[in-house]
Amino acid sequence: MDFELARRNMIESQIRTWEVLDPTVLDTIARTHREDFVPVAYRRMAFGDFNIPIGEGEYMWTPKQEARVLQELMLRPEDKVLEVGTGSGYFTALLAAMSAHVVSVDDIPAFTEAAAGKLESHGIGNVTLETGDAARGWDRHGPYDVIVITGSVPKLPEAFKRSLNIGGRLIAIVGKSPVMNARRYTRVAENVFESEDLFETDIAPLRNVEEERVFVF
Repeated sequence: MDFELARRNMIESQIRTWEVLDPTVLDTIARTHREDFVPVAYRRMAFGDFNIPIGEGEYMWTPKQEARVLQELMLRPEDKVLEVGTGSGYFTALLAAMSAHVVSVDDIPAFTEAAAGKLESHGIGNVTLETGDAARGWDRHGPYDVIVITGSVPKLPEAFKRSLNIGGRLIAIVGKSPVMNARRYTRVAENVFESEDLFETDIAPLRNVEEERVFVF
């Protein structure tokens, strides 16, 4: 299989058509071998427009979701990033290529271990991988310039917003299936946050996320 041709086709037919035009984002995706991060059984389908299962009931985002979120994070070379949900490690690699350092947390030890090997094999050293439950926040290495949560949440826990630096950006998929929005939060002052809905989607929930309370009268 010609992986380079498949990668170019993915970028042109899926990613560009989803309003991802930032040349740095496109170049990063072109240089990062997605096929090396998917399960072996799906290697030939690494560039398809669907959610690839990675085990433990978890799935990768589609290529266009990855690219769009990467663009909307507005990453800078000096940024410190928190990723909640390491998964396959592919999005971790993209974040690392565009920032100074990434702290990536997953509550599945097998994911953390596998991602460590893949990142090392690609020479990616500006990542700290940790195993733990970050569903309610992870300020161990904070504050952060950028936070991205790779599973959906019914409502964003306030702890994540408090872990942002002034000027920091956070993207989370907020809502309940089938109606969810990718939402970007920006901390513009100590106690002031702006939010913007970016696009509609529907993804699996973040493991161990706290459900919204439903009051019955």
